[in-house]
Amino acid sequence: MKSIAEHETVLLAVLEGMFPATSKSKLRKMLTQGRVEVNEEIQFRAKHEILPGDTVVILDHQNAMEQTPPPESKNKIELDVVFEDDFLLVVNKPAHLLSIATDKLEMDTLHSRCVDYLRQYNPDAWCFIVHRLDRETSGVMVFAKSKHSKNHLQEQFSEREVHRQYLALVEGTPQQLHGTINTWLMEDKFLNVKAVNSKHPKGKEAISHYRVINGNEDLALVEVEIETGRRHQIRMAMQYLETPVVGDELHGAETNPHRRLMLHAHALEFLHPEHDDPVRFEAPPPKSFNL
Repeated sequence: MKSIAEHETVLLAVLEGMFPATSKSKLRKMLTQGRVEVNEEIQFRAKHEILPGDTVVILDHQNAMEQTPPPESKNKIELDVVFEDDFLLVVNKPAHLLSIATDKLEMDTLHSRCVDYLRQYNPDAWCFIVHRLDRETSGVMVFAKSKHSKNHLQEQFSEREVHRQYLALVEGTPQQLHGTINTWLMEDKFLNVKAVNSKHPKGKEAISHYRVINGNEDLALVEVEIETGRRHQIRMAMQYLETPVVGDELHGAETNPHRRLMLHAHALEFLHPEHDDPVRFEAPPPKSFNL
């Protein structure tokens, strides 16, 4: 299929005109698959500038594979992309990987992998940190592709407007199968976290809602939704219930069969920074969470 541009625009707008019944996500997938040629050159960017007279051609899957073999660097980037558009990059973080480098300047982080992923097709691409997950926690994370998107999202996090759901595999089963844990936590200069009185000058409120999904004699799978995003908040909450997260020796766990902290960020729900529509992204938990 071919189209010749009549006026100045961007590539995604041309594709929308060629396929009016197709969603933007599917059109962007055509781009990432290397199926879109502009003036006989493969283009991957949705905002690629189109000038009058430019020819846009859609390749079939076979021709696209022959003309655009995956870049060598792409094979080396271990990244599970959940969703991507011009404003957001949502990924499923593996356990044992830092979200962002510390003062030790680690080379391999989730953020660095995301930047490398984006720069495969645009050497000037960048993404901004919006929130973080602990090294040992897996699950869904969102990165912003612009400062505007970053600020919009971080404001939602600050105002507690982002719905964050986690799955925790814990030792034992909480006595109450659902409830809310409201504590005050303090983090010292060594990043140690401890519970303090609500009047403590350095204490910060931590609110966690939980419900038991499934369980057996030894373990329970618990869904936790947090209103606040304090360091080790869920781990402290599960310790408070006397059912520590499996693998969390710091907070009382006695088992670690999977050699990881069994905490997974399952879902994020917020308003899209561009059009303010509610969006929800989920990352399925590893099979090791199955009881």
